[in-house]
Amino acid sequence: MRPRGLRPLLVVLLSCWASVSAQTEATLAVTTEGLNSTEAALATFGPFPSTRPPGTPRAPGSSSGPRPTPVTDVAALCVCDLSPAQCDVNCCCDPDCSSVDFSVFSACSVPVVTGDSQFCSQKAVIYSLNFTANPPQRVFKLVEQISPSIFCIHITNYKPALSFINPEVPDENNFDTLMKTSDGFTLNAESDISFTTKLDIPTTAKYKYGVPLQTSDSFLRFPSSLTSSLCTDNNPAAFLVNQAVRCTRKINLEQCEEIEALSMAFYSSPEILRTPDSRTKVPITVQSVLIQSLNKTLTRREDTDVLQPALVNAGHFHLCMNVVLEVKYSLTYTDRGEVTKADLSFLLGTVSSVVVLLQQKFEIHFLQENTKPVPLSGNPGYVVGLPLAAGFQPHKGSGIIQTTNRYRQFTILHSTAEQDCLALEGVRTPVLFGYTMQSGCKLRLTGALPCRLVAQKVKNLLWGQGFPDYVAPFGNSQAQDVLDWVPIHFITQSFNRKDSCQLPGALVIEVKWTKYGSLLNPQAKIVNVTANLISSSFPEASSGNERTILISTAVTFVDVSAPAEAGFRAPPAINARLPFNFFFPFV
Repeated sequence: MRPRGLRPLLVVLLSCWASVSAQTEATLAVTTEGLNSTEAALATFGPFPSTRPPGTPRAPGSSSGPRPTPVTDVAALCVCDLSPAQCDVNCCCDPDCSSVDFSVFSACSVPVVTGDSQFCSQKAVIYSLNFTANPPQRVFKLVEQISPSIFCIHITNYKPALSFINPEVPDENNFDTLMKTSDGFTLNAESDISFTTKLDIPTTAKYKYGVPLQTSDSFLRFPSSLTSSLCTDNNPAAFLVNQAVRCTRKINLEQCEEIEALSMAFYSSPEILRTPDSRTKVPITVQSVLIQSLNKTLTRREDTDVLQPALVNAGHFHLCMNVVLEVKYSLTYTDRGEVTKADLSFLLGTVSSVVVLLQQKFEIHFLQENTKPVPLSGNPGYVVGLPLAAGFQPHKGSGIIQTTNRYRQFTILHSTAEQDCLALEGVRTPVLFGYTMQSGCKLRLTGALPCRLVAQKVKNLLWGQGFPDYVAPFGNSQAQDVLDWVPIHFITQSFNRKDSCQLPGALVIEVKWTKYGSLLNPQAKIVNVTANLISSSFPEASSGNERTILISTAVTFVDVSAPAEAGFRAPPAINARLPFNFFFPFV
């Protein structure tokens, strides 16, 4: 006994197979006819065989509805036409090409142009060239292709889906109609309260690194030189970017009173916004004004009033006084990215008529609120005469710990006139970069003092309290960059003798450094530090006898820089390519 639903299922499958077979046969017939014809051919097809079981109601507009109307006319579509009013090579659909142009074509770059592939029936244009004709001609064939896919668009009942619809803009004429088609608007007290609350919420805007500082009118101007050495006033000052630049100005001495860049008001009048787009303004306060005379002497003014440039006649010469020569900004900010204070310092001078180009200097520095600036030993390389930056690492993975006093980070024994080692405990001198140093003292040994106790006392005297483990490679190295710091290599040398007292006698520190960076401005970088503790054997003093030994410390700096060689970049490789139609129409 068979299931009852088997016969209808077989009928449906046979109907689908007949439909697909009919589509395939129609497609082959159209393709063959189109290829054998040199004229436009358009084939029409009847409706597909119905697979609807008998008695099933027909969906409205399912078979009697219109076929999809193509939005784009494929006969007028040319995807390779890239040059307006000019024939593109091998573009057979280009309307600007003539028979003369076809004679140099090799083939059609786009032989078939079709529309939307989702339609079951769509038009296609096939382009080819007839080289047997004289002159060669273009062959244009318009055919209708049938998609072999079962999942295709056969009948459409929603024409707006074939193209994008321009949204209807509400106006006084269609507002009521649009209101009926939409869900409308709901206004209540809660929405009003929440809306007003959002307006009262303060903005979380803050300055970020490199963002220009805003003022009440535009931005804080920081003059600098761009393409040449001349000053450009439209350069903005960036947040947390410390700068120090020099530039020159071409001035006309008779018009010095009218040049804004020479006046103090040009730099002190702007008001900086506390945060971007904020209503709170931070005024710029003038902290100091120095006056430089013609013989380069400096005088500090007691008041900080804003002075204007003044032109003065001095015999046969013209002088312009109160001209701005240097400007120094000092801005205080918080960890929330807010500017809280702005200080300004001036250096004013007098310009004579001999001077045509005026050189000015501008500096800007940022200081965080409630913090003290840490002095550096160089930026970035070490400066001769400044102390070495050093510290120690308490455990692996932690940062470098340093004392706040940089002059106490790396020290050696300090020499005095008495040269008594026992009286010098705790008295140290800092190790200064580039300075070869040597210090020492004398120690009296008696038989009453045990040798081991004296050895420990001398060792503490040489090392001091908290001898460092690491030295900073540069003068501005950060404590968190542990991998960049240079470890100190400790070496111990001893000479053992029988029936003798072994005591540390000398500590020799060797610092190797090199010149790093550009040849024009090399920076001093420390690459290796070695601390060598040398111990010697002394015969033990008998009771009542005394022996005096010398304890010394030495620091040497060794320049291990390789000979500088000027480097030049490799000449650029010229990879010039001619356009593909450069020799047209000769080739």
